[in-house]
Amino acid sequence: MIGLLALTIAAVFAGAAIYVSVAEQPARLRLDDGALLREWQPSYKRGAAMQASIAIVACVLGLIAWWRTGGHAFLAGAILIILPWPWTLIAMMPTNRVLEAMDVGADNPRARPLIVKWGNLHLVRVALGVLATLAFVWGSRLG
Repeated sequence: MIGLLALTIAAVFAGAAIYVSVAEQPARLRLDDGALLREWQPSYKRGAAMQASIAIVACVLGLIAWWRTGGHAFLAGAILIILPWPWTLIAMMPTNRVLEAMDVGADNPRARPLIVKWGNLHLVRVALGVLATLAFVWGSRLG
């Protein structure tokens, strides 16, 4: 049961990450430069808080499922679902900080290329979420 819950929560993470990459990011990139940054800043703050908490819950559930069953797929899923944390802190945070510090009322010619870069970096979070979900599927089928 815990494994299925971990699977469900990981799938929510993956779904949210996919949504950002296939719907939200392309839509925001169609905005003019000023509106682009005005949309990205609050969207990122809300999305980061949501996805970070989802990743922690799925990781903990995956670790509990691994502890209870000994299924290595659950351990793999737990590791994969928490990897977006270090990826974000190490690889994405420099870009995030620059974008968060920009004044939305000022002309920011660097905003668009940085938001495009952010979107490309975000694809790693998508991949990790999908891989974690697949690991939890595998663990759930074996257990």
